[in-house]
Amino acid sequence: MWPFRSRKSKQMAAKGLMCQQLVELLTDYLDGALAPAVHQSVAGHLAECPHCSEYMAQFRTTILATGCLRVEDVPEAAMNDLLDVFRGWSG
Repeated sequence: MWPFRSRKSKQMAAKGLMCQQLVELLTDYLDGALAPAVHQSVAGHLAECPHCSEYMAQFRTTILATGCLRVEDVPEAAMNDLLDVFRGWSG
């Protein structure tokens, strides 16, 4: 379970970046697409938060496992299901 509302999250929020914010920035962080100050905040959070560090490790493992997966490789029904989940998740 993610510690979005845990004591650790409150401590991280007091220092700057919250776990949920990190999750939203992780792809851009790994792509090197963040402004330097934001990149530093993410790196600092990862250095102090074992939950988010583990999440990033899982994220990297997923990228390695599916890195060569192309949009054309995903069956249309699966793509539609995934898009429905992501649309519902974001908003």
